[in-house]
Amino acid sequence: MTVNLGTPAGPAPVLAPRRRSRRIRVGRVLVGGDAPVSVQSMTTTPTSDVDATLQQIAELTSAGCDIVRVAVPSQDDADALSEITSRSQIPVIADIHFQPRYVFAAIDAGCAAVRVNPGNIRRFDDQIKQIARAATDAGISLRIGVNAGSLDRRLLEKFGSPTAQALVESAVWEASLFEEHGFHDFKISVKHNDPVVMVRAYEELAQRGDWPLHLGVTEAGPTLQGTVKSAVAFGALLSRGIGDTIRVSLSAPPVEEVKVGVQILQSLNLRPRRLEIISCPSCGRAQVDVYRLAEEVTEGLQDLKVPLRVAVMGCIVNGPGEAREADLGVASGNGKGQIFVRGEIVMTVPEEEIVETLLREAHRLAEHLEPVSDAAPRITVG
Repeated sequence: MTVNLGTPAGPAPVLAPRRRSRRIRVGRVLVGGDAPVSVQSMTTTPTSDVDATLQQIAELTSAGCDIVRVAVPSQDDADALSEITSRSQIPVIADIHFQPRYVFAAIDAGCAAVRVNPGNIRRFDDQIKQIARAATDAGISLRIGVNAGSLDRRLLEKFGSPTAQALVESAVWEASLFEEHGFHDFKISVKHNDPVVMVRAYEELAQRGDWPLHLGVTEAGPTLQGTVKSAVAFGALLSRGIGDTIRVSLSAPPVEEVKVGVQILQSLNLRPRRLEIISCPSCGRAQVDVYRLAEEVTEGLQDLKVPLRVAVMGCIVNGPGEAREADLGVASGNGKGQIFVRGEIVMTVPEEEIVETLLREAHRLAEHLEPVSDAAPRITVG
């Protein structure tokens, strides 16, 4: 009998087929339809500081970001957009609040898309015809970004609070206004800080139309709390095929948002996996320092971009089985470790040599593997 060991070959299984949404484009990245789920983030630099913003965009791109959003609260920021969009490696979305004239400035500057928040743009509904026409002429898309923290006052009065139904009603109403003017190249987000409310809103929105959906838990919090909230909410939706782009909102450097977003997609097999560390939580059976081993192996292999599964196990109960099923693994006990490569024991080393040995063997295996990009495939569209 042949047993498949290590990283699975061929298409990875997913929990549900993707919801068939309308397909749009954000620059050279396709969104919706059968396009890969893309990861977004937002710069934290003043957009008017072109060099700092471009440096952060480069860092985000390297981490696996597909699309980046920049804030445009002032004329100086609007004036910087043209240079930023022309030099960015990934599509740039302008984030517009309060002043509708910046929507047109962003379109003129060549942004790949514009995010508009209906709840706080002055006389927004009166501007839709002109915005739709300008976006159509420029061949760009929009995002209708409804947010619990800036919901239209009329809806707050009607529903009493930013409920899921209130978020959806706002989004559907604005979508209908754009569609009345023949404009369909937009995606929608309905963000809330409560994952349960957020999930309910997206579930209902997914039933109301075929719009591409951008997922986000807004103001999710510091790294740990925000990661958990986002993973729970995104997992609930993506596991049912709902969602076309994601943004993990953390009170942390934006690169961390991208790392979490990429990992969520990889965990659901919605993006090709690269390095995967399997390690036990340790227990009273452990006879080596599993925490130290796992941390040092993870740090030593963090730059690998190949599909490699490495198991770092601390005892003889589950250790040999997990190590045998990985591409590379160690089953530890009594101050030493058995090193497995593709299911075979190749050597036994003292505990102090485990990390060095795993790193050496991992890099040897990596030489024969094709790198996997963190980013969704770039699609060239004419």
